[in-house]
Amino acid sequence: SAEAAVALPRACVVAEAEGLRLHLSSNSTGYRGVYKVNGRFQAVQMGGKKVSLGCFGTAVEAAVAYARAVGERE
Repeated sequence: SAEAAVALPRACVVAEAEGLRLHLSSNSTGYRGVYKVNGRFQAVQMGGKKVSLGCFGTAVEAAVAYARAVGERE
């Protein structure tokens, strides 16, 4: 079912990785600042303008990059 397809990726969302608190979101990737683009995951920091932090193979890797960039400011 469509609901099961949506629930499966959500089960893979983690709140911490590499000793960092990840910023959870209700968006499709599960993480603030992380978007799926052409089958990869892009991390972006918003602070007046959008700044790319890179493209990654997994949402968690992108979320770690975002967490490093914003630190505890958010």
